[in-house]
Amino acid sequence: MSDSPQWFDEEAGPVVRPYALIRGRTRSSGDTFDLVATVRAIGDPPGELGPEQQLILRAARSPISVADLAVELDLPVGVVRVLLGDMRDHGLISVSSSSAGGTRANERILKEVINGLRAL
Repeated sequence: MSDSPQWFDEEAGPVVRPYALIRGRTRSSGDTFDLVATVRAIGDPPGELGPEQQLILRAARSPISVADLAVELDLPVGVVRVLLGDMRDHGLISVSSSSAGGTRANERILKEVINGLRAL
């Protein structure tokens, strides 16, 4: 039996568990980020960023939601929130949440959706 690892696919490469990307942490300053909070890149990236942080900065050149970033990176939202919290702490991104006024608009939209579903 060989000592080298076996891959299912030649291009698969090594697998890194999501919690390893954030060094096992489950909390950061990004815990309060809403799924629809908008992320935007604002800083110049330092050279020592990991591939996930580089992908976040590329995706956030134009505003993107936390949920969309999780889909783009194919990572759990909790992991993305920790990465975003670290990046915000280093001044690389800005995160803006919906305002209290947005709650009213959300209620109005939900009522319209419910009425539309009832009409079906």
